[in-house]
Amino acid sequence: MPRDFHTSELRNFPAKVTSSVETPCFIVNEGLLRKNLEVLDSVRKRTGAKVLLALKAFAMHSTFPMMRGYLDGVCASGPIEARLGREKFAKQVHTFAPAYSEQDMKEVIRYSDTIIFNSIAQWKKYRGMIASSPRKIEVGLRVNPGHSEVKTDIYNPTLPGSRLGINARELEGEDLSGIDGLHFHALCEENSDVLVRVLRSFEKLYGRYIPRMKWINFGGGHHITRSDYDVGLLIRTINDFKKRNNVQVHLEPGEAVALNAGVLVSTVLDVVSNDMDIAILDTSAEDHMPDVLAQPYRPNIIGAARPKERRYTYRLGGLTCLAGDVIGDYSFPRRLRVSDRLVFLDMAHYSMVKTTMFNGVKHPSIAIYNPASGKVRIVRKFGYGDYERRLS
Repeated sequence: MPRDFHTSELRNFPAKVTSSVETPCFIVNEGLLRKNLEVLDSVRKRTGAKVLLALKAFAMHSTFPMMRGYLDGVCASGPIEARLGREKFAKQVHTFAPAYSEQDMKEVIRYSDTIIFNSIAQWKKYRGMIASSPRKIEVGLRVNPGHSEVKTDIYNPTLPGSRLGINARELEGEDLSGIDGLHFHALCEENSDVLVRVLRSFEKLYGRYIPRMKWINFGGGHHITRSDYDVGLLIRTINDFKKRNNVQVHLEPGEAVALNAGVLVSTVLDVVSNDMDIAILDTSAEDHMPDVLAQPYRPNIIGAARPKERRYTYRLGGLTCLAGDVIGDYSFPRRLRVSDRLVFLDMAHYSMVKTTMFNGVKHPSIAIYNPASGKVRIVRKFGYGDYERRLS
């Protein structure tokens, strides 16, 4: 028998909620977001690790007042995210970028508690500027741990020729006085057993430096809130590492914070035929969920199944002029009609921060759904002015 995919999500995003908003619209379920945060907070409490929100994955600052109670702060990818973290999250701000201009560094110093460098040269260039700051700022170096199991090359920072992370040989003979910690990032949507293997390689390469450090940052990519994630192994791994090395541990989850907590609601605008049935939506892979094309991956839709599993199969196309603006092929139990609504799952993380306004396509609104009250609140709408102000 054909089966529906993720019809259970109807209880998290009931039709009365997804039909109440003007599309396209991102809706974040506050209850599901809190549930993820409770898992992360339990890791904090059972390990003493600092857990930081990766703003590159989720930066919906209207939720920050709630999130502050569960996390230690944020990690930023440059001066703009650092400022957002300082002004909106108002806890610790840790910043890493592949490189900094002098103007970037002035801003990063202003807003950051910790600054992480991608090269020895950049650290040496700016350490005097950091030392002259009126606030105490800790400094770290990002290193290449020498092991990764990421399957998609575009997300793998340890490949030969990677621009991310200092290799162990580059640290030989360097005076690391003034360096407070080492940072590595080599995971992408992976379980804790992968961390164990990455950590083993990291300690082999950089073990001689660890006793001099205050902290080691395990980076992001930990899928901690996924249903099959081995949280117990993560906790044991962190505690064992701390016991062996007597250092603080930092984690930078991004996707795990908002995993399965949000959807993108879209409307069918037209149905055409060209060797197959094609539904044109008021959303876009290119504009609103770019990882569908970059990774690529196929997002799940409430009530839809894989091609030909249900009676009617459609290709779902976006609203831009890009020929490849295709979300994927799906099957449905009945024919799609103009004005039907489709609800794309797991759209809170990365999709929201990566959206563009290519072609001037209408930008999705952003809403919060409170399951306790049953109410949906629109927190941001976009229009012509947002598009016009991006250009000159």
